[in-house]
Amino acid sequence: MHLSVCTGLLAGALSFALLLSAPAFAQAEQDTGPEQAREEITVNGVRQSYRGNFALREIPQAIAVIEEKVLQQQNITRLTDALDLNASVARQNTLGGLWDSFAIRGFAGDENLPSGYLVNGFNGGRGFSGQRDVAGIERIEVLKGPAAALLGRGEPGGTINLVTKQAQLGRSFGSASLQYGSFDRVRAEGDANIALTPGITARLIGYAEDGNTFRDTVHQKRWGLLPSFGVALGYATRVTYDFEWTRVETPFDRGIVVLNGNFSTVPRSRFLGEPGDGDTVARATGHQLRVQHDFGDRWSLLVGASHRDTLLTGFSSDAETAGPRQKLFVDGHSLSRQRRSRYYDAAQTAVRAEVSGIVETGPLRHRLLFGADHDRFVYDQVFTRVRPPVVSSNPSDRAGYVIDLRNPVYGRFPLPMPAVITDRRDLQQATGAYVQDQISLTDRLQIRVGGRYDHLLLRTDNRQTAVHSRRSRDRFSPQAGIVYRLSDLLSLYASYGEGYRANVGTDAAGMIFDPETTRSIETGVKLVAFGGRLNGTVSVFEMNKRNVLATDTGNPGFSVAIGKARSRGVEMDLSGKLPGNFDLLFSYAYIDAEARSNVLDPNFSFQVRPGDRLINIPDHTASVLLARDVTIAGAKARFGGAVQYVGERSGETGTPFTLPSHTLARVFVEANLTERLQLFGTVSNLFDAAWYANSYTQLWVQPGAPRTATIGLRAAF
Repeated sequence: MHLSVCTGLLAGALSFALLLSAPAFAQAEQDTGPEQAREEITVNGVRQSYRGNFALREIPQAIAVIEEKVLQQQNITRLTDALDLNASVARQNTLGGLWDSFAIRGFAGDENLPSGYLVNGFNGGRGFSGQRDVAGIERIEVLKGPAAALLGRGEPGGTINLVTKQAQLGRSFGSASLQYGSFDRVRAEGDANIALTPGITARLIGYAEDGNTFRDTVHQKRWGLLPSFGVALGYATRVTYDFEWTRVETPFDRGIVVLNGNFSTVPRSRFLGEPGDGDTVARATGHQLRVQHDFGDRWSLLVGASHRDTLLTGFSSDAETAGPRQKLFVDGHSLSRQRRSRYYDAAQTAVRAEVSGIVETGPLRHRLLFGADHDRFVYDQVFTRVRPPVVSSNPSDRAGYVIDLRNPVYGRFPLPMPAVITDRRDLQQATGAYVQDQISLTDRLQIRVGGRYDHLLLRTDNRQTAVHSRRSRDRFSPQAGIVYRLSDLLSLYASYGEGYRANVGTDAAGMIFDPETTRSIETGVKLVAFGGRLNGTVSVFEMNKRNVLATDTGNPGFSVAIGKARSRGVEMDLSGKLPGNFDLLFSYAYIDAEARSNVLDPNFSFQVRPGDRLINIPDHTASVLLARDVTIAGAKARFGGAVQYVGERSGETGTPFTLPSHTLARVFVEANLTERLQLFGTVSNLFDAAWYANSYTQLWVQPGAPRTATIGLRAAF
């Protein structure tokens, strides 16, 4: 799809928006209260940094918000599942289910690291803490497009910001839930906000989960403590401290193999690792301290600091990806495996300070934002591996560490002891300053200009090869945008931005990579319909990226540069209430993401050509959720359903292997048994569709879960 076609779609969407808005225009001209209620986000603690005081319709950028209520209704407990609700986000390789990895608008980060995300504006996703649980999250913000002009370091296609539940001053309330689900999964959660004094409040949040999965022999344990403490120092100053302590224990699981395009090669439940490897364990301990001080009604100061330690350890037995070592390609049923171990230790520290305020210069109104921050990420990696021997042409030859796909027998071989392949320490450090000015030229027209300067230091100490590398970079990231309010119901916007993300580590020769850089243009319309009850954004974008990395399959733990990539497309997000009192959350994205360089992999000779699709990025994605409140026998209840469609995706870089499209349905219900006791239930993958979440090669394909049901009780106090 060419950009001209995208522009045509935007024009059509604009016409649709005008039709939606028309019935409510007269009412909204007289009463914009509902719109304001939906535009403003209630802040119970310190507000978000890098933001300023703006309603969503004033920001020249597409932003989607997923509220806690939506996650609770659908009983979503993982960040990965929550992000499925926004079509601009696509799943990526999750390291055997041990980290969060996603692409926004077709662009992902380094395949050898988890995707970065923010927690209350602080970098929080680059460590190795397992897949993020949504307990303790108040809302998820999908900030689309490069935001380096303010945020600095981030994923090139956009940024995910998790806003946590903060202590609410002067109130005491709480809730607790217990649920049981398919595969004997049991989960308990608790949330208690306790006002200790009028100015000091503690919010105690915790969760624990234990149970099997649809994968044979794969058991999982998860728990976390996420308390928050709030202190009011007089009327103008608010202090919030948040603590994180989490743990995940589960076997490392690369999924299934798909031989010659046959997705029925093995059942989706078949585990092809080795139970004797035990669990891989991911741990996290984090601290955040944030202070907000208001200087009257127009100016405020935000100061904050964050530190997070993560550690991932464990063994795994994974399908061998090198053709000459893979017995499966000889006899069609004996899968050769590698045995690996990982010790990934990471620490992230960040500090920041920000001042925001309003000034007038003649008829112009300026909303200013000034800030500075410092970010330090240290990553220690010890990776070991033992590989099977090269397979001979003799079909009866045994190629070492194999498992029979047709009849797997675990523990057949002594567990081979791997040797150290990678032993290194990476440092990524950045210090930056930023400024933004949003100028109201008239009561309808606003322009935004800004940028930030960063000094970036990268250092790698390779203890295995005794090669020490160091590189520093200076980077300026500009942004510009314009917002024009056609009416109280409709706004047009356009923006330009540049982004960057430092590439951690070196290639196999010890050379540190240049940062990944992005340039993006975006235009769109933001609408309000039905008297302010429905809000939406329609956007068209194009992004170009340089210094793209991919996993160096011949040198585990290293990456190779594959050059340039481009992503362009159309998005639409709608949320709010429809006539008939139905709640709606709708998201659609068409994304054309492709390589723009010729690259020949020197180890496996796969060819990446301009026009090749980027891995795991579907052309079309859509998600729709409808819910409604009803009264049954005098008791309040809520029911609803959701449908997600994901199109075909490339399943392996440089080959024609493709993951098929899938459509998943979910239904849910909540019923009040008493004023404070609620029964809830969900059924996911209602029609038991076969689907595949992501893939790295045809030998590492992650199958999605079959039909899964959950029932539980939730109490409020």
